[in-house]
Amino acid sequence: MPFPFAELINRLKAFYKTDVPALTKLASEQKEPFLVLIGCLLSLRTKDETTEKAMERLMQKARTPAELMAIPTEELERIIYPVGFYRNKARLIKEVAGTIIGKYGNLVPDSIEELLTIRGIGRKTANIVVTEAFGKQGIAVDTHVHRISNRLGAVNTKTPDQTEAALKEILPSRYWRIYNPLLVTHGRRTCTPLSPFCSRCPVSDLCKKIGVTRFR
Repeated sequence: MPFPFAELINRLKAFYKTDVPALTKLASEQKEPFLVLIGCLLSLRTKDETTEKAMERLMQKARTPAELMAIPTEELERIIYPVGFYRNKARLIKEVAGTIIGKYGNLVPDSIEELLTIRGIGRKTANIVVTEAFGKQGIAVDTHVHRISNRLGAVNTKTPDQTEAALKEILPSRYWRIYNPLLVTHGRRTCTPLSPFCSRCPVSDLCKKIGVTRFR
């Protein structure tokens, strides 16, 4: 029996309403692919609140690749601190900005394949940029999407890349773009890695609870 994705999506949308991840909020407010890309790179292993504040500070200094390149690395580190691995990320986002200037004429590529050729950009980041900044189809699979999709019993996969491929086979394309922000929010608020809050989960009856040994 096919997994009831329509019911899942509708319930999560109704439950979380306007509660969306930082990158979804950034994309809706700024509508600039470069800022979405940089926000995505800063967000890795970093809480949403920290990413939002770091991007607010950074946008006061730089909104284009050239403006970011003009900031000395040490100053850039201070601006984005305390995002996770802030020293490495300061160097990385400058390198990415340089690549966009030199190879793409200041324009962020709008295809996953092209984005993946830029050092430091993985599939999750590429998918988020394509879906959030350009409004194209794609399924961004992070740890939340991978974990919850398997926990629900919708897929049976070992890696995020496998999950992305599996979802593209079974998830109706009209849900591709919204799937990530909904499951990320659900994973942070309710369907946590350890001891998920099944007692207050709006989709508990749809979930096979694969791998769940303790819940609240």
